[in-house]
Amino acid sequence: MRLLVVEDEEDLAEGLRVGLARNGYAVDVAGDTTQAYDRLTVNEYDLLLLDINLPDGDGFTLCRALRDGEFTTPGDTEPRVLMLTARGTLDDRVRGLDGGADDYLVKPFHLAELLARIRALLRRDSGGGTAVLTVGGLALDTARHTAAAGGVPLALTPKEFGVLEYLMRRPGHVVSSEELLEHVWDANADPFTQTVRVTVGTLRRKLGGGSIETVVGRGYRLREPA
Repeated sequence: MRLLVVEDEEDLAEGLRVGLARNGYAVDVAGDTTQAYDRLTVNEYDLLLLDINLPDGDGFTLCRALRDGEFTTPGDTEPRVLMLTARGTLDDRVRGLDGGADDYLVKPFHLAELLARIRALLRRDSGGGTAVLTVGGLALDTARHTAAAGGVPLALTPKEFGVLEYLMRRPGHVVSSEELLEHVWDANADPFTQTVRVTVGTLRRKLGGGSIETVVGRGYRLREPA
């Protein structure tokens, strides 16, 4: 899943980027609302981690503009919004949630709680109620970051895990290379490389049994059990 962190405190932003990346997320960072607008209109994000106090505006306004359709984002759905802020009064929390935020976390916070909240928000979009995804004999635990095929543990790289999670949330659907690049890699990824093809190839070999099908000219599909 691809996340955008909007945070002007550089140390905190970098800490979030590193911590989230270590847990398998592709992460971009924006230091103010201008950068956030630019990234949101170009890239498709699954989740927006949004500070309120920003150098050139505030998170409330950005969230409201996003929900009111004042600017266009790529993709079929808008990103979930999780506000991360030191402003923890009841009025602030109510204003954030009424303004379109899906969740609100007050600083300081523990990374473990942030990760749990992110997983919960992303499960809403997939219609799942648990951290474990299952498709046929495949099982993916997004909380423990483990995977198994037929009960046998799989040793996956972070990118292989991200690709498998994205496909498992859309079993039977064709997913293009561009879509995988958009959601599993960050803004530094070169769209002209073969990184997606190579990652899918190594993942397919680890899964075995033809679980991932190549649909010529369109992308990849995780086969559902007959």
